[in-house]
Amino acid sequence: MDSEWFARRTWQSPSWTVDELVRAKNGRTVSVVLPALNEADTVGAVVSSVLPLRDRLVDELVVVDSGSTDDTVRVAAEAGARVVHREDVLTDWAPVPGKGEVLWRSLAATTGDHVVFLDSDLVDPDPAFVPALLGPLLCEPGVELVKGFYRRPLRLETDELGTGGGRVTELLARPLLAALRPALSGLVQPLGGEYAASRELLESVPFAAGYGVEIGLLLDAEARYGLDALAQVNLGVRKHRNRSLLQLGVMARQILGTTLDRCGVETAPARATAPGSPAELTQFVQVAGEWLPDVATVPLTDRPPLRQVSARRT
Repeated sequence: MDSEWFARRTWQSPSWTVDELVRAKNGRTVSVVLPALNEADTVGAVVSSVLPLRDRLVDELVVVDSGSTDDTVRVAAEAGARVVHREDVLTDWAPVPGKGEVLWRSLAATTGDHVVFLDSDLVDPDPAFVPALLGPLLCEPGVELVKGFYRRPLRLETDELGTGGGRVTELLARPLLAALRPALSGLVQPLGGEYAASRELLESVPFAAGYGVEIGLLLDAEARYGLDALAQVNLGVRKHRNRSLLQLGVMARQILGTTLDRCGVETAPARATAPGSPAELTQFVQVAGEWLPDVATVPLTDRPPLRQVSARRT
């Protein structure tokens, strides 16, 4: 870990006020984006936590829906967000499943000079998240990407356990970065879904279409701009829906694939050798007392930098 970077680019107690940040905008604009897929129970509260900032610190607040089949779209709109359907943006590109796909398309649906991403499954979202994430971007020269970090309790029945990152962070992402990109070992939450970045950065790098999007952006930002362009802020506590181990396994496979690709590590070829072909992940489930293989198809698609897409369309 680069201790000097950690000391200069980590804010343990962010103290920027909204008034201070509004002055620091100096003509720049801010978009807040919430990717959403079947998050009707939580998306309204996340939108409501940001709404008081709109027309001051935040210039647009957009929920990008990834094909929800519940009331996510209605709840988000009634809470005050502008809702965009993924298939209505970049219509020349057929949608593929994944969080990164929605974030990539959100760039074409928004105009802010800086973009803040918030997950829409947050429980008890803190209105201070957005100001804290914008602080280094607006006030510190040279910062292009700001990651949020937090205490992230694992909820088991009525107990909350743990104070570190998520399970995939601690068991996969942190060891991977230590081995392949040790300069990034100082990131507390490399996979966290709460972060902010300049449009200049976001439009200049590819987006992993699935759950590899966060670590892909982190690796590409450091490679393109250097470690000093990264910063992190303490957001306190983040609570969200906890996923099953089988779901986390698929997530981990996507994160692993994106990391190895960005770090130039060759992997064994899949059955289909075309670029972006899905990988397979074999997991095991118990059925009537027997352990049986369950083979998941794991997309490893990358979307090109939006700047390249825009250039081809003009």
